[in-house]
Amino acid sequence: MYGRGVDLSDPGVQSILATLGTNLGLSTTPGAGKAEVILSALTYVDANACASGGYADSHGNPTSGCANLNQWVFAQRIVIGDTDLRTSNFGSPLTSGPNGVTLDSSGRITVAQYVSRTGAVAQFSSINPYSVVNNNVSGLPSGQKVYLSEAAAWGFGMPPFVSGGPTYAFAFF
Repeated sequence: MYGRGVDLSDPGVQSILATLGTNLGLSTTPGAGKAEVILSALTYVDANACASGGYADSHGNPTSGCANLNQWVFAQRIVIGDTDLRTSNFGSPLTSGPNGVTLDSSGRITVAQYVSRTGAVAQFSSINPYSVVNNNVSGLPSGQKVYLSEAAAWGFGMPPFVSGGPTYAFAFF
């Protein structure tokens, strides 16, 4: 649903998602329940993104203000459910300090912020859906988004035999 453009920041849509996740303990109340869904839209910052954010010279070359050139950044982040259950394996937008970004009511970050503030940078350790090797680009065209969904829920517990720790899964689309 998220990758198809459904606004999952909308409380009504989140209610539908929570209904689907009732058996896992998903709740729309922040910090409540026994499950969490983290939704992120990521984009790659190239010269075109720098220009779109206002950080390019008259020839279209990125200026020094485009701090995130050649990096993956968060363009949106929505968290539903128990926000204390787990953190993302791919980082989170930093929302404080001089390099922090501002998320609007839908969790979106403006182009000007995600190209210029290092608080928007996503952390990919072994997965990179876009790369430039020997001037050959592989992956998505400029300006396109990769959607990431992460889900975690407390597993079955039967003390003292099974503690019932959280189970985690993620998917890019």
